[in-house]
Amino acid sequence: MAFYLVRGRPDPKRLAELREKLVAGAFEGWRPFGMALSASLERARFDHATGEAVWEEEDYCVPPLAQEREAVLDHYFTGLTVQPVKKGEGWARIAHLPSLWDAGAMAGDAEHPAAGGLMVELSDEEAGPVCDFETGRCE
Repeated sequence: MAFYLVRGRPDPKRLAELREKLVAGAFEGWRPFGMALSASLERARFDHATGEAVWEEEDYCVPPLAQEREAVLDHYFTGLTVQPVKKGEGWARIAHLPSLWDAGAMAGDAEHPAAGGLMVELSDEEAGPVCDFETGRCE
């Protein structure tokens, strides 16, 4: 069983649609990943510093999230990256961030302006590489 800290920039034009599908349970019956993906996206956070949605995801694919990306994630997010973590470690790292689904979370505020197009580099080398799906590179 593998767990990943996932980051990606949400498409603001499609985020309401994703939320509606999650509330309706649209992905829950999709095998083999629907329940895990739905639960993770429901708990997703928003990182004002990078403009990214971030969540922990359980996955068994090589490359990570291959099925999820093809079926769901690439439609709603760009710049997806993953970093291997231990179960629960990803959620612990992002617990301080606001929910992606909080009203106005992506709009930013005076203290946390919405960022545009930044790529965050995580410095916790023990957790493993950060992989960029668009370039195929892992660092």
